[in-house]
Amino acid sequence: MKKILLLGLLFVILAVKSEVIKVETADLAMVFTVNQEKKVVYQYFGEKQNDYSGFEKRIFPRRPDTRTDFSPELYPAYGHRSYQEPALQATHYDGVLTTQLLYAGHEIRSIDSNTTETVIRLKDAVYPFFVDVVFSAYQKENVISQRTVISHNEQGTVALGIISSAYLPLHNQVYYLTHFHGTWAAEMQLKEEQLQPGIKKIESKKGVRTTQSENPSFLIAFDHPAMEEEGEVYGGSLAWSGNYCLAFELDETGMLNILSGVNPFISTYKLKGNERFETPEMIWTYSRSGKGAVSRNFHDWSRKYALRAGNSLRPIVLNSWEGAYFTFDEKVITGMIDDAAKFGIELFVLDDGWFGNRYPRNNDNAGLGDWQVNIWKLPRGIDYLAFYAHQRGMKFGIWIEPEMVNPESDLARLHPEWIVKSGTREILTLRNQWLLDLTNPVVQDFVYQTFVDVMALSKYIDYIKWDANRHVENVGSDFLSGDCQSHFWIDYTKGLYSVYERVRARFPDVMIQLCSSGGGRLDFGALRYHNEFWASDNTNPYNRVFIQYGTNHFFPAMATGAHVSTSPNHQTGVTSPIKFRFDVAMSGRLGMELQPGDIAGEDRIFARQAVENYKKIRSVVQLGDLYRIHSPYSEEAWATLAYVSKDKKESVLFAYSLKPHERTKYLEIKLKGLDASKKYKLVELNAFNGHSSFDGNENVFTGEFLMKTGIYLNINRQYDSAVIWIKEDEVPVHDSYATERL
Repeated sequence: MKKILLLGLLFVILAVKSEVIKVETADLAMVFTVNQEKKVVYQYFGEKQNDYSGFEKRIFPRRPDTRTDFSPELYPAYGHRSYQEPALQATHYDGVLTTQLLYAGHEIRSIDSNTTETVIRLKDAVYPFFVDVVFSAYQKENVISQRTVISHNEQGTVALGIISSAYLPLHNQVYYLTHFHGTWAAEMQLKEEQLQPGIKKIESKKGVRTTQSENPSFLIAFDHPAMEEEGEVYGGSLAWSGNYCLAFELDETGMLNILSGVNPFISTYKLKGNERFETPEMIWTYSRSGKGAVSRNFHDWSRKYALRAGNSLRPIVLNSWEGAYFTFDEKVITGMIDDAAKFGIELFVLDDGWFGNRYPRNNDNAGLGDWQVNIWKLPRGIDYLAFYAHQRGMKFGIWIEPEMVNPESDLARLHPEWIVKSGTREILTLRNQWLLDLTNPVVQDFVYQTFVDVMALSKYIDYIKWDANRHVENVGSDFLSGDCQSHFWIDYTKGLYSVYERVRARFPDVMIQLCSSGGGRLDFGALRYHNEFWASDNTNPYNRVFIQYGTNHFFPAMATGAHVSTSPNHQTGVTSPIKFRFDVAMSGRLGMELQPGDIAGEDRIFARQAVENYKKIRSVVQLGDLYRIHSPYSEEAWATLAYVSKDKKESVLFAYSLKPHERTKYLEIKLKGLDASKKYKLVELNAFNGHSSFDGNENVFTGEFLMKTGIYLNINRQYDSAVIWIKEDEVPVHDSYATERL
């Protein structure tokens, strides 16, 4: 009898045993199984395990009144016993609306010493319709990207209604979602909320500047709000610069179903036989040690894989915009260059206003699209200015907005068929400009050639600021056929990426800033072609503390353009001390956005020294690990963060007082990320008029003391701030950017 029972038990175990497919990094794993019905089950995403045999026998609970279970599929398609939001909805050539995807094989290959690629192949049970789900696992960075490739051999066209990049099922009792919202001059504002039953969607339908209001990056924390250095946290970011949709569905089983991809809003995509549709990448990571580790994973990954020259230090910039706006001539610009050199600035950028002749660019009403140098403002051209900057030891950059056109321009009159418009309806203007139709290959050629022609203005151009200042309204394309107008939203972004690819093939080393009315195009899809981004047009330091805090949850400080501007601030009218302005900007890629000749007296002396101080700490800020210590959203209204070098020999602490504090209050900071066994000397930088915020200045402490006991800072008044350089005793100063230039 015992033998019969044992044989019966063995039969049950063998009957439910299924194939296990693993996608692994150094510390993380995604696990899938293939069951007897050839369904690919999404089993797990979390810490790497030593033994995966348990997944072969894992059975999800049964659904009531059915023969199926609650097991989540790898890529759920609409129509096969699933009532959740689908990752895919396809209308087949004969009008059938449903799809059933079954396992058709998988393969794993090594891309290089750090990256593996896993492809799980799916096929519809009835139609020759194929879906490949592709994972790239980055070992050291503990990041996994996911994308989907769709193709078919059906007898006619297949209409793709919903085309997600990725699906992630999570099961827990409580979920907290952190996402980022905003508007112009207030981008990346952090919002955290507990998810409730139903569907929450975060999406954009703007076509261009799609991240200005909401960003396609988010965190999911289990059980409680996300903490910095403890607790389970998932991080996701969609690498796509067009319309997107993130859906968070908390269903009746307690499962959180997360979908991410292009927005299906009037975007049905018609796929012919033997054509392929590849979705944008979704970037994932996970930590059991809080959201700080999630951020550091994203930063490490982006510096290596999603940011141009991510291991090279960025120069200190003076941008002309707030110092000159449209009102300048050659003398004004050369004067700014001269003053910038005196401050130790390393790159001068000439912003908007340098072009247009028949329709001169003296304001934002005219000239956009006519990329000829304005002969009245700059009679000796761009080459003279660029060479002038180089003679004074600086690189030179210039602003363009090649996707846009003013109605008052030669381009608009010559090529009305290039303008995005909805049939014969009125073409609406935004910022007095229209949008060029990048679904059209001829327009792509024009935008590419604009870049080429601008670079040809001088061999001394080192940097391009690429701007985009409007979104899509009354969508429509003269190039696309009438039955494919819904392709616009996807094909525009693919057209933009095609231009980026051509630009980078021809100009691999030119620095390009990603700008779109500030942070309107901040995503990993566009960032991979750029060296840095402009996080916001708002340069007020108080607001920048919040903007940069949100931004740097995913995007690294080295790419975050952070500029010191004049006071009162041009966007907010707020007055703040020059020390506070520098201390905030130095936590990113330092720059200036003002007329440098207007800085006088003690402020001028301070600014010169602050620029030199940034050069001392630049490598730590730009290449180090970020540790957030006090959130600006906390009731205490202090914000503190630190960067720690990879070898833990140096750190830089930034601290800001965001409101007046009582005289009896003081700020205690316990450092993070240091080596407990090392001894560190603490030096306060940017002390103004000899006033120190740190009584332990120039003293030596152990890393253990700094992390377990901590230090006190006296920054109680609103806009008080401190920068503390923490370096292993006797470590010499080294700035590789300055060394490279010698």
